[in-house]
Amino acid sequence: MTDNSKLGTVQCSLPLPASRLNGEYRNLTQVQIEQNIPLAPYTTLRIGGPARYFAQATTEADLIEAITFARTNDLPLFILGGGSNLLVSDAGFPGLVLQAALAPNALHIAPPINGEITYTVPAGYDWDAFVLATSQAGLTGIESLAGIPGMVGGSPVQNIGAYGQEVSQTISAVHALDLETLTPRTFSREDCGFAYRTSIFNSTHRNRYIITAVEFTFALAATPTLTYADLKKHFAATTNPTPLEIYEAVRAIRRTKGMLILPTDAEPDFRSAGSFFKNPIVPAATLNHIAVALSIAPEKIPHWPTGPHEIKLPAAWLIEQAGFPKGFTQGNAAISTCHTLALVNHSGQATCADLLALRDTITQKVQSLFEIPLHQEPVYLS
Repeated sequence: MTDNSKLGTVQCSLPLPASRLNGEYRNLTQVQIEQNIPLAPYTTLRIGGPARYFAQATTEADLIEAITFARTNDLPLFILGGGSNLLVSDAGFPGLVLQAALAPNALHIAPPINGEITYTVPAGYDWDAFVLATSQAGLTGIESLAGIPGMVGGSPVQNIGAYGQEVSQTISAVHALDLETLTPRTFSREDCGFAYRTSIFNSTHRNRYIITAVEFTFALAATPTLTYADLKKHFAATTNPTPLEIYEAVRAIRRTKGMLILPTDAEPDFRSAGSFFKNPIVPAATLNHIAVALSIAPEKIPHWPTGPHEIKLPAAWLIEQAGFPKGFTQGNAAISTCHTLALVNHSGQATCADLLALRDTITQKVQSLFEIPLHQEPVYLS
């Protein structure tokens, strides 16, 4: 599972522009700054130590005020979304954790133009609720991204994708606050530099912007296209499923795989950060090396072409072939019983150190057998 839960860690050492100190933000309502707040409850893994300072922002003015506080006190700043793709260290975070939940109930739908309709969605809007709203409206483009936890503001950062769709396919613009100048900026889809699980917001311009809203444009005449095997199988006896039917199917499939975050801690498989490892993209020749290591034919190795002489391999398959089945347990951490890609806080008492130890056990074995590095997907905050 991909995520949209964060924008990154920022070292706030830049001075606040004088125009902001003496102008429109001079008389802000005070944002409540709390101290020593445990971060585990703000993550789906339920792991992590405390934030030295913690604040929630529901407006851009709140953001400015909290950023000013961090800069005035020379504090590192972390922007928190839904906490679904986040692993917090046991020591916590020594700066200010700012949860950006901007205008969570405001949704603007522009009148259709040239057969297209555009939604402008605030960063704090629940992602799955937005997917449901568009699916109910009969719009196709993000229905296969149902069940991904987090907020809309995090969706462009990692270019979330699942079941044959990527959010970049429908994003038409991203609105953000520039942390260097504290001024707003709008990015076109092309400006965002989207690639597999990548954008400028987590690569070349990492920690530079806080996303405040995202524009999505849908073609009114478009119909769903099923490319993912699980969905094709699910709808084998159905002709032309609607976006809403696909939304519901994806959520059902996610639940069977332990990839649907539920508002309860009763089931250990749902105390996770979703997919803990990215599917590696490697040279096509790597298939031969794996085939030799496992004494199988190269054509029996699951893979997808991604470009000239490159393929994507399923990390879950590599992990299982390395000897780690679903339910594998090491101390208080485990692999989900539903999906090999998810590492879980199985006991409810796992620490960050427990998760990292299990991660290292897995990655070292995969590297040793196949010479393929597995890269962690959740952000690590320390």
